[in-house]
Amino acid sequence: MPKSFDLSKFKAGGKPSDQYLRQLRRLTDTGKSVVCIEHAVRDALQSLSGEGRKSFVIYGEPQSGKTEMMICLTAKLLDEGRRMIVHLLNDSVDLLGQNLGRFKSSGLAPSAQNFSEVMDPTIRLSKGQHVIFCKKNAKDLQKLYNKIGAMRDIVVIDDEADYASPNAKINRSEKTKINKLISDILGTTGDYIGVTATPARLDLNNTFDNDAQLWVKFPPHAHYTGQDVFFPFEDEELRKNKNKFRLTLLKDKIDDPKFARSALFSFLVNVAYLNIYNNSVETNYSMLIHTSGKKADHKSDWTAMQEALASLVDTQSKKFDRYIQDIWQIAHDRYGDADPDEVTSYIQENISRNAVILLNSDSDFRQNGQSATNPSSLFTIVIGGNIVSRGVTFDNLLSMFFTRDVAHRMQQDTYIQRARMFGSRGKYLEYFELTIPEALYADWHRCFMFHRLSLESINSGQGSPVWLSDGRISAVSAASIDRSTVDINRGEMAFSLFDHTVEIDEIIEGQGSMSSKMARLADALEGNAFPEYLRRFILRMSDNVDRDLSIQKSAPVYPSMTPEEKISISRARGMMGKSQSTARHSLKIFTNDLGKGRLYYKYAGSIHFMKNIK
Repeated sequence: MPKSFDLSKFKAGGKPSDQYLRQLRRLTDTGKSVVCIEHAVRDALQSLSGEGRKSFVIYGEPQSGKTEMMICLTAKLLDEGRRMIVHLLNDSVDLLGQNLGRFKSSGLAPSAQNFSEVMDPTIRLSKGQHVIFCKKNAKDLQKLYNKIGAMRDIVVIDDEADYASPNAKINRSEKTKINKLISDILGTTGDYIGVTATPARLDLNNTFDNDAQLWVKFPPHAHYTGQDVFFPFEDEELRKNKNKFRLTLLKDKIDDPKFARSALFSFLVNVAYLNIYNNSVETNYSMLIHTSGKKADHKSDWTAMQEALASLVDTQSKKFDRYIQDIWQIAHDRYGDADPDEVTSYIQENISRNAVILLNSDSDFRQNGQSATNPSSLFTIVIGGNIVSRGVTFDNLLSMFFTRDVAHRMQQDTYIQRARMFGSRGKYLEYFELTIPEALYADWHRCFMFHRLSLESINSGQGSPVWLSDGRISAVSAASIDRSTVDINRGEMAFSLFDHTVEIDEIIEGQGSMSSKMARLADALEGNAFPEYLRRFILRMSDNVDRDLSIQKSAPVYPSMTPEEKISISRARGMMGKSQSTARHSLKIFTNDLGKGRLYYKYAGSIHFMKNIK
């Protein structure tokens, strides 16, 4: 019997379903693990649950796959019926086109749109679902706000959230234009989700009243190589990791072009070796030269690279003989299983297949960004400063060269974001080379050490983390710190509650060295109550741990504390007074009548601890 048309089947609408599961299948079909994405999306939905508007941060390692996570999170929000999802992107480079393209190709419905695509007055946003992208600049944000108005229940997903979004005028009872416009878009009902690898500024700035207790960790995937490889905690680990990648530390006269030239020749040798002996298909690779913020320095480095490459192309040049011998010697010394003649011949035959890309500005990035981030030449050399420091992923990055040390105080979030060597480097990690001034590497290492300890404190259940800084490293820009709620001289950290037992006090009050007591106390407390990272920090920051560490006798909570403070074993003014100990490192457990305890740590030195006590 012929089928008749039934309008009711179509009248209900054809809203796509199970978009989240389809996105997960898209990734698994290409061999990618989705465990970390599922973890972050599940926790984000939990943070969004309940009454009232929500504001929180999803934090993860630099270049750990946050874009795919945001695609999957958007799919889940669409499944949940959220009508308007606005993605904000960094305006310092042309990332909008790149990320928008990835969202469109993912198959999301509705398809993601640039805000300019919906500006026409005939386009109505009051019905249906919408995914809209917008750069974080005042002009674009104002146009977007004018279009959508006071729409209810908007979700704003803010990529690189610690950049441009925080209110740098927080202590002047004013708002920066971008911060105000994002606040206007959120209104009183919108949910804010900031995504970043460096959340300190968002916390200390109280950006959009984000709640640190709702923060979500986006763990790195199994193939990720990050700070544990490039900036391991212990010196012994660094020595072991030198076998995982090549670290070249420059001691002095780092402005001498011979160092850049040597790094270039090393890069050429590594590319040749991989393509001759490892790769089944010839692969293009890139070298990133991270110079200062001065355009004159960029040009100087560009000139040095061009001069060296030109000399290798011209066999009659005055420097050809010396340069080609230097390359041969590197191949000979580095790869015992390779024929240095074959490696050198490969370089000589292909050296003209090079590209030296100078990225000074946004316009440079728009014009050459694709060639820089996804190398289209066999030997691609990218030169830039701040423009390549945030939000830019370099595929097939094989070498990174820092030309200059930092004369001023380092800012944690800035330098963590400059770790462009992080990412999925596993397939060629042992051939990756980082060339960097020794003093800069030491500061950078310390920067990550502070950052990791701060993130460990998130698990304490006490709300905002504690952020560390010292004379060389600041947590964030001072202008971004909300002085009305941030205790800059807190000086202590605390960790998770645990069940207090007599055995714990016996360890503390018994015989033995401080180092042995700390080890036994760690075994007794376990997990987040005494994180391994804190123990390693104490060891790293001690000349002699038995002399520098004091583990004090447990004490009950202060009688003057409120019932809520006694239950949580915490108070805004802190628990460890100045008179508790004169040791460099002090540990003390406070207990309550419910049988719970909490470990506190205090450092007596040049390191400053900051905590938002709102």
